Amino acid sequence: MSMTDSNSSPLASAYLRFLQLARAVQELPDGSGMDANETALLEAVVLRWHEGQAMTVREAISLEHLGSPATLHKRITRLREKEMLTTFNQEGDRRAKFLVPTERTLAHFSQLGRSIQQVQLQAGT
Repeated sequence: MSMTDSNSSPLASAYLRFLQLARAVQELPDGSGMDANETALLEAVVLRWHEGQAMTVREAISLEHLGSPATLHKRITRLREKEMLTTFNQEGDRRAKFLVPTERTLAHFSQLGRSIQQVQLQAGT
């Protein structure tokens, strides 16, 4: 079997094309410059936010499958420095900090969404 096996599933080909486009988005000069671990954490936070419930810093650092609490706290700090996440406190409760995506993050996910559309259009031809 060659590395460019033309018998691969159309769905697999579409997904692999999406991964190529997503990598290209990450490599843009004004891109976020996130590593895979930061991306995984950002995706978890943004998915929760998208579902209508912001994740707290405490919840984020307890995502054991993404790393230790200390490591996750460092990743949150880096994502805040890269202006991918911001925090807020609910009025009347200063104990819990909630993580929310920034406009930069939303633009990043919009670009990834455009990549999916591009793959869909190419698959339809």
